[in-house]
Amino acid sequence: MTGDKTRASALTPLEFARFLWTQLTSMRTALSLLFLGALAAIPGSLIPQRPVSPAQVDKFLTDNPRLGGVYEALGLFNVYTSPWFSAIYLLLLISLVGCIIPRCFVYARALRAEPVAVPSRLDRMPVSASAPRSGSAASALDRGEAWLKQHRYRVRRERGALSAERGYLREFGNLVFHISLVFLLIGITWTVTFGYRGTSNVLVGQGFSNTLTQYDEISSGPAFTDADLAPFSVVVEDFEAQFEQGEVNTGQPREFALLTRVVDEPGAQPREYVIRLNEPLEVRNTQIHLLGHGYAPQMTVRDGDGNIAWQGPSMFMPQDGNLTSTGVINAVDARPERLGFEGFFLPTGTVDEMGPRSLFPDALKPQVFLTAYHGPPKHETGVPTNVHTLDKNGLEQFSRPDGSPLAFKMDVGETVELPDGRGTITFDGYQRWVRLQVSHQPGMGFTLASVIVAVLGLCLSLFVRPRRLWVRVDDDRLDVAGLDRADARTGLADEVEQLAESVLGEETRHD
Repeated sequence: MTGDKTRASALTPLEFARFLWTQLTSMRTALSLLFLGALAAIPGSLIPQRPVSPAQVDKFLTDNPRLGGVYEALGLFNVYTSPWFSAIYLLLLISLVGCIIPRCFVYARALRAEPVAVPSRLDRMPVSASAPRSGSAASALDRGEAWLKQHRYRVRRERGALSAERGYLREFGNLVFHISLVFLLIGITWTVTFGYRGTSNVLVGQGFSNTLTQYDEISSGPAFTDADLAPFSVVVEDFEAQFEQGEVNTGQPREFALLTRVVDEPGAQPREYVIRLNEPLEVRNTQIHLLGHGYAPQMTVRDGDGNIAWQGPSMFMPQDGNLTSTGVINAVDARPERLGFEGFFLPTGTVDEMGPRSLFPDALKPQVFLTAYHGPPKHETGVPTNVHTLDKNGLEQFSRPDGSPLAFKMDVGETVELPDGRGTITFDGYQRWVRLQVSHQPGMGFTLASVIVAVLGLCLSLFVRPRRLWVRVDDDRLDVAGLDRADARTGLADEVEQLAESVLGEETRHD
């Protein structure tokens, strides 16, 4: 007996696969996967991601080697492309498809089917009405059928009774909403797989070519290659920034306008375009946004031999709304010792109890505050370094005669001599730079269309009222009843009364 029970309880491979499919395509599983996907996305917003901020990931690994190793093993630095997140995403897509397809067949059968038969006890319905009647039953049913069709009901006529139903678009909207979610996931996958997004800091007066070497940072999908970069170039002609100067909201940005000259393809004539914050430039299905801006002080560094070791602009990175900016100047070619400088650029500079800072984001009183370093020439390794940080290995900070660290302020045109004849540095002026974001998202239009269709489907499922009405005509009595198939609906009692009036041609008496 026990063996028979064991054999009966054992599942064949086909039955087990069918069981797994049933569990996967249940609504409970779909909701669980959706919630699990939301939880899995949390680390992506809390932990730096390598495709977006590789420098921050490297810094995190340096500062937290043990924890960083755990995160690396779990794929938390690449959450959205990790195998476990992709598995959740794929299972959610399969679950949605598995839920939708059977419902589509059920809905198709419901469209072909007639309204349900008239219940035997209409007085048990949520709303009902009855009245004595006289005259022809066929004429009464004709009047009721005409009223129902006028109000967009599908009508089934039986012997002495009518059954009517409307609201089929509610389930249609529900299906459209869920199908659009599937297409939304497909669109996101398309964009993530084949798209890319990168940023580049460009000095005003210089240009940007859409090649990998021109990007400061770039993140792309697994199917992306450098051959997918559209061939175009952008020259930054001018940049205009306007800030609020009144007593209210002083320093708040009013308008940013970036004048560019664009060459769409090799050999084409350049065209001018103005990029604003909410008005990107689109070139060959690639969008170019203005993300930010800053200042690049123009410096000239002469070494101890009197030769120019560095000359040109150096981009300083903004730290606050008034564009107090930090940066470095690496004069690695200086001899007999290499020189390095780090400090602040202040568009409208001042020094108070808070230290050097800018009072206004526009360059009304530009100043540079620097500290200087010197050291033996460094052997070139060919390994790229961060141009925004100063590698102090082997460097020593200059000191004053009293032993305190050397720090100095410079106005435009000022030159500072370094101690012991090791060189000079001159503040020649400044240039502006802008941060451009270049992005290609091939599935964005498809995704947007899916969102719009999903919203329309959701509106149908929320606002369409599925409702059933019945009419029964006996020898001397009329019974009318109604049922709403969705909660929180109103107007059912009014429709029942109007239907009864149309059948009778007179006022009804409610039970």
